Amino acid sequence: MYEKEMMALKTAIINEVEGYEFYKMAAEKAGDEETRSAFLELADQEKMHIDWLNEFKCKIDEGKACDFNLDSLQPAPSPKIFKWENLDRKSAGIAVSVYGIGMQMEKASVEFYEKNAEKTKINEMKKLFKVLAEWESTHYEQFAAQYEMLKENWWAEQSYAPF
Repeated sequence: MYEKEMMALKTAIINEVEGYEFYKMAAEKAGDEETRSAFLELADQEKMHIDWLNEFKCKIDEGKACDFNLDSLQPAPSPKIFKWENLDRKSAGIAVSVYGIGMQMEKASVEFYEKNAEKTKINEMKKLFKVLAEWESTHYEQFAAQYEMLKENWWAEQSYAPF
């Protein structure tokens, strides 16, 4: 009955699992506690998204999509992204890479959720996907700002800065 919606949910879940595993891996590679903590916080947020999506999938499987409690969804937070001056220089290359890849992942997630929110006929799914698009958009904007700063500082450290 909701074949396209179920495929979108399964795709969303695997996308969030990939994000979760990516940020956990980034945390393991981090050279300082602030960086590790920031990446673990992002991993925790991805895990929360997985839980929401799995819960919603169960409601659809039971034929009770309208029973999904949208009020329990938290608004997108403002993650504490680390500051360059607190970053262990050994972690700089990793941070630039993680933020660059993270930007791509978050942008793709925003596009996925927005597109599928428009396509679904299930009102609760539309709302869930809009909330998730907002979360991913917030991550993307923060990553983009941090990425530019980290990139400029990393270039300066590598003597790549323009003359």
